[in-house]
Amino acid sequence: MNKDIFLSNSLGNKKEKFVPINKDNLGMYVCGPTVYDDPHIGNARPLVVFDILFRVLKCKFGEKKVTYVRNITDIDDKIILSSVEKKISTKELTDKITKNFHEDCVYLGCQKPTFEPKATENIPLMIEMINQLIDNGYAYLKNDHVYFEVKKFKDYGKLSNKNIDELIAGSRVEVSENKKNPEDFVLWKPSKKEEPFWESPWGKGRPGWHLECSVMSKKYLGNKFDIHGGGRDLIFPHHENEIAQSRCANQNEVFANYWVHNGFITMSNEKMAKSQGNILKINEFKKNINGQVLRLALMSAHYKQPLDWNDKLINQCQNTLNKWYENFIEIKKQVLIPEDFLKPLYDDLNTPGYIANLHMLFDKSLKGDLKDKEVFVSACNFIGLLTDTKKEWLDSKKSKSLISEKEILLKISQRNKAREDKNYKLADDIRKELLNKGVLIEDTDGRTTWKLK
Repeated sequence: MNKDIFLSNSLGNKKEKFVPINKDNLGMYVCGPTVYDDPHIGNARPLVVFDILFRVLKCKFGEKKVTYVRNITDIDDKIILSSVEKKISTKELTDKITKNFHEDCVYLGCQKPTFEPKATENIPLMIEMINQLIDNGYAYLKNDHVYFEVKKFKDYGKLSNKNIDELIAGSRVEVSENKKNPEDFVLWKPSKKEEPFWESPWGKGRPGWHLECSVMSKKYLGNKFDIHGGGRDLIFPHHENEIAQSRCANQNEVFANYWVHNGFITMSNEKMAKSQGNILKINEFKKNINGQVLRLALMSAHYKQPLDWNDKLINQCQNTLNKWYENFIEIKKQVLIPEDFLKPLYDDLNTPGYIANLHMLFDKSLKGDLKDKEVFVSACNFIGLLTDTKKEWLDSKKSKSLISEKEILLKISQRNKAREDKNYKLADDIRKELLNKGVLIEDTDGRTTWKLK
């Protein structure tokens, strides 16, 4: 097997062989949540995508040689607006949403990043970077605001592969009479009365969103690092602005070598977004669905492609995991996964290809010996699946059932009565109702048995 890792690099828009700056100290920065509201399933996709990339990099280069930084944005206009609407302080809000976010990460089986800095913990460093940009001639002060002057950075638009006019026309750029040019973006803004603020050379205020990630990535990974990741909606303006301010502040030619972006989650081919009114929050799934089902669903399409979210997808993933757990054996330690088996993940995180390999390995394990079963479980564990014991899986299915055992038996009794009365439509309706609630019934030798899907 070719052990090289290949990644689709948005900077240049092509798949490239991954060559780290230092193979003994790799750096990856991924934009984390803005904690103004509970995460939705669209937010879950980058969590799982970059969790898998983290695992692959550690497998290739070594457990202790990869630094994964994922930030928490805990000061932002959206946070202030949400806290006012909820009539609580910004700290109460961000503490609550951050806690929920961490619970969602555990639910989805994501490993903890190496570092998870908060924006509010790094304000002095942000002020320092703004001063560097002013000193280097890339930023200007106007009415207590500090702006980055985009036209002074010659490579602006290179990540998006568009010129400034195209970028402005295709996005919502903040309009302000304080700006020299429409494309300029804010580095520091004054806080209104009752809003959170920090002291700065430009008065009481707070940093711009784009600046936060530039500062936190530099703190943990340096002026130049290997991989920067996030959703494709962040390419412009967020990541474009990060590149501009980081390179101009640090006076270097490279910020991150590889830019990896995941595609959107859609519903009926419409992007999932609050403005569309089609948001599904992660915590809404917890009552009825094991997190591994969502994790498998999120891996079912290549990370670059759109993923259409629907009940059929969830049911398919539920049934797959049920099948795998029915033939599950617990292993005391991980066994070596054949190198050829990992090939799809090394080739631009091809999770559908890896899942296809899992299905083949599962079929082999049914006919094979103990070693084949151990390899199958280890291969599932590698991407965060089959991490429960068999008992935990079965117990979670029972606890997450949409209907109690007493109700199931009552429905079966009603169905049997309907069949005796030759009311086959009613009998079939009851069967469908149970199926929709996650209960599969089977008629064998004159008796009806049931099990959870």
